Amino acid sequence: MTGYAARDVASDGILRSWELRSVNGRGLDMRLRLPDRLGRLDIALRERLKKVIARGSVTLSLRITKEDSGTASAIDEAALLETLAALSHIQRSAEAQGLPVNAVDPARILSLPGVMASGGADDIFPSDETLLAEFDEVLAAFLTSRAEEGAALNQTLSDQIDAMTPLVAQAAALADARKGTAADRLAENLKKILNTADGMDPDRLAQELALQAVKSDVTEEIDRLANAHIPAARALLDADGPVGRRFDFLMQEFNREANTLCSKSNDAALTQTGLDLKVAIDQMREQVQNVE
Repeated sequence: MTGYAARDVASDGILRSWELRSVNGRGLDMRLRLPDRLGRLDIALRERLKKVIARGSVTLSLRITKEDSGTASAIDEAALLETLAALSHIQRSAEAQGLPVNAVDPARILSLPGVMASGGADDIFPSDETLLAEFDEVLAAFLTSRAEEGAALNQTLSDQIDAMTPLVAQAAALADARKGTAADRLAENLKKILNTADGMDPDRLAQELALQAVKSDVTEEIDRLANAHIPAARALLDADGPVGRRFDFLMQEFNREANTLCSKSNDAALTQTGLDLKVAIDQMREQVQNVE
């Protein structure tokens, strides 16, 4: 979801500075910073962004200044007169109510919205068509930046999946190797149950034995990791369009299986492999946050 593009356009002594950037975010959040008199372009620009971006925190800014002037802004005389008239009205109304009114600092008047006009003249603003065409060029560069970032992220995620694959295979081998130990442990538990099973209902006894077996069986967790979750992750990497939210959900499933594997292992080596797998999953989950 990260990307960046900037472009300066100079014409007739006027400089237009565009900047478009994005960082990761749970949804699509757009912030547009345009000169006061170009608010009418807000909807058109947002529509263009929505067509190509589905997720992330996006910031677009445009500054327009005169290149050949000592100052980047000038007073908008009409706006200043309206502001002064409003301030005068407020002062008269306050005095009529017996309320004291302090003198207004001229610098604060200049800071009010609309009093200072970028460039100081209406002719610094080109047509809407020109501005939108410039934005489209910035957007194209921005998408190229995101594509390059996405290619690098795709490779990182692919490497992380590759790192998880042998860990799952190792967990499967350890689980298979401990079957003898698990059988001995189950027999020992059975002996304990039988020693205290006088008068125990046979059905209840069968349930207890089944429960002991289920508590130590990690076959389903390993099978889902190896044959469902890892292939699903690879498929998402090859999919077209936004997949970030599906990746988020899939990483939750990865983590759930690893947690269950650790809690049911009853074996030091298998537990350590499960913990290594959890570390790999957490690292991948951090990278997934950048996927659109």
